[in-house]
Amino acid sequence: MDGLLRLGIGPFQVFDFTPATVSARRFRGEPGDFELRVCFAKQGDLVFEIMQPVEGGGRSLMGEWLAEDGVRNNKEGVQHLAFDCKNIPMADRKREMAARGFEPAMEGVWQGRKGTCTFCFFDTEASAGTVFESIEFSDDWEDPECEWYPEAPPPQEK
Repeated sequence: MDGLLRLGIGPFQVFDFTPATVSARRFRGEPGDFELRVCFAKQGDLVFEIMQPVEGGGRSLMGEWLAEDGVRNNKEGVQHLAFDCKNIPMADRKREMAARGFEPAMEGVWQGRKGTCTFCFFDTEASAGTVFESIEFSDDWEDPECEWYPEAPPPQEK
């Protein structure tokens, strides 16, 4: 994160994706057990996301990506792109991607302070060179409590 901070990206909200915060976890068509440390930095309409597999936290696409033998050697980089197709239900997105030959590789439902965020990573790396993630926030979404790195931004004046 420090490298991104040097570029002017941040501060970062830091969340833990665990069984207590993410339900309906699936990995490659089976029940999932992934746990991740997830960080977001908002810059206008753009959101930067960093996802770190938690040691002993099950299988994840991020863990697979970091462990690819001889390719990345645990180096950091861009593993996926996320997009929100507002007003298109997630079930329709999944149907459309399946019709194009892309199945869900990892998915779950993140619990907010209010509302939920459904996320689905599609197995697009072989075709597109990266993984595509689709996200869908409920209308009542409020971020859950978080840590900040390096520190919380000053309060916004209204």
